[in-house]
Amino acid sequence: MQPWANSCPYEQLYEIASETTNQISLNFATPVAFRQGKYDNALPNSESVFNSLLNRWHKYSGIEFSEIDFETIFPSYFNINTAIVADSRSKFIGCVGEISYRIFGKLDPIVIKQINTLADFALYSGIGRKTTMGMGMVRRI
Repeated sequence: MQPWANSCPYEQLYEIASETTNQISLNFATPVAFRQGKYDNALPNSESVFNSLLNRWHKYSGIEFSEIDFETIFPSYFNINTAIVADSRSKFIGCVGEISYRIFGKLDPIVIKQINTLADFALYSGIGRKTTMGMGMVRRI
């Protein structure tokens, strides 16, 4: 399990990522939600989770990843529920708990390495909306 605080250069995060691990388990500690059109979606489907991570990876890392087909990643276990965070102006509804994803199919080891890099990167970047306000705190378990 990853600690809650850490530092790691992007290059090292990529180098230590597994090329063979096809099981990814995440713990959502604070509510996670994703923007879909005009509305938020609190369901952490693989496309929303990994696109969020990929967008942040490309924005900050300077390391370009190939096109990843997230349709090969499926939830295999989940123990999640909704949580509401409210302030004086609004409510934020998101998902908290644990979810595991499994990578299916015969993928190039480099693609598996990239997916695992993104999963490890979640600790540093957060996932979904309002991460600068503390939402979307995630770590790999």
